[in-house]
Amino acid sequence: MMFGTKRYLLLGAVVVAALALGGTLLADRQGKQQPDPVTLPDGTALHVRLNQTLTSDQARSGQPFEATVTDPVVVSQKTVIPRGTTVKGRVVDVEQGGRLKGVAQIRLKLTEVQMGGGYELHTSSIVRRSGNHKVRNLSWIGGGAGGGAIIGALAGGGKGALIGGPVGAGAGTLVAYLTGRRHVRLPAETPLTFRLTQPLTVDMKS
Repeated sequence: MMFGTKRYLLLGAVVVAALALGGTLLADRQGKQQPDPVTLPDGTALHVRLNQTLTSDQARSGQPFEATVTDPVVVSQKTVIPRGTTVKGRVVDVEQGGRLKGVAQIRLKLTEVQMGGGYELHTSSIVRRSGNHKVRNLSWIGGGAGGGAIIGALAGGGKGALIGGPVGAGAGTLVAYLTGRRHVRLPAETPLTFRLTQPLTVDMKS
């Protein structure tokens, strides 16, 4: 009888120990599976490269685009956004420059980072503009006027120079009109840097 009691006591102790060990392992596992979320503050830089080419003559406002994170975002030695993560963005607005004046531009911002189920992003926008027409057009128009004056002078003396100048200027203006339109072109792999304008909280389980 004593032997049976000891056996039951020993069995009970083993069961209690197993339950305790199991509870510890379960708590341990849950602790590892549920790390605390990490919040990236506003102003955090997101360095990316475009996945496709964007140009001011073809892009449209609201058009989506994709890019790839080139530098991991790390907080307290934890990688929050790994290198190679896909992000989505959109073209905020586009302006096409005129042939004789006006500057083309394209404005972009990020809208989502593709991790877990995806996180909405609020970032600064970046703008890329074309060069100014003024100097280039003046060189065409001025060069045309000078050339016309020389030809006019050779053809008809001083009077010919007076006639040739305006004619040459008109020709220069036409050349500037035909060749003067400029566009903004951002090829695939173009590096861009955006900054968060609102904090981003990331669930590290994702």
